Amino acid sequence: MHFEILVEDLSGKKALDILVPKIIGNDHTFNVHPYKGIGRIPKNLSGNADASKRILLTQLPRLLRGYGNTFSSYPEDYPAAVILVCDLDNKCLREFREELNTILHTCNPKPETRFCIAIEEGEAWFLGDISALKKAYPKAKDAVLNTYVSDSICGTWEKLADAVFHGGATALSAKGWQSVGAEKSVWAEKITPYMDVDNNASPSFGYFRTKIIELTEAGE
Repeated sequence: MHFEILVEDLSGKKALDILVPKIIGNDHTFNVHPYKGIGRIPKNLSGNADASKRILLTQLPRLLRGYGNTFSSYPEDYPAAVILVCDLDNKCLREFREELNTILHTCNPKPETRFCIAIEEGEAWFLGDISALKKAYPKAKDAVLNTYVSDSICGTWEKLADAVFHGGATALSAKGWQSVGAEKSVWAEKITPYMDVDNNASPSFGYFRTKIIELTEAGE
């Protein structure tokens, strides 16, 4: 099985480049494609967005149509799938899934696709494995970590920053969004090597893992 994985930023790629092999082993292949933000689903789903503007949801209709055409030429013994991984942020999960499925249903041929949405943000997957987080950051603040409820809407990256970054989210935010993005990449690189993909308290990570495994088993 081959996976084309779409993520909204570089930190997502850094995390999945480490996590995906832990899930699929060596018998399958994958590419992770980072974009420069999540953006919005365009109103004109049949239009062609400017490919140079690497904003994930803006490009998604064009991307899925392209993958549908590409995958249709793959041999039957080497199936492929698209995995979209993005943050829910403050959107309604049900409505967001409906919008994503509407895009997919406009594709002909339709690529095998799974939408895996981190709730509230990708940092929820790191906070879902406190053991890994503590190995990466032995001085992480238990008083902060103990207040976190898995996949809650609480300002997830800020919660992680409060636990591991000197001065917390307030100090990190004061450095600007470029610094926030850079620090998120550092978290991905430091925490994911320790993560146990079979034991994670984040339901949205469990969904991601399950969908990957289901696809690999269906392709065997």
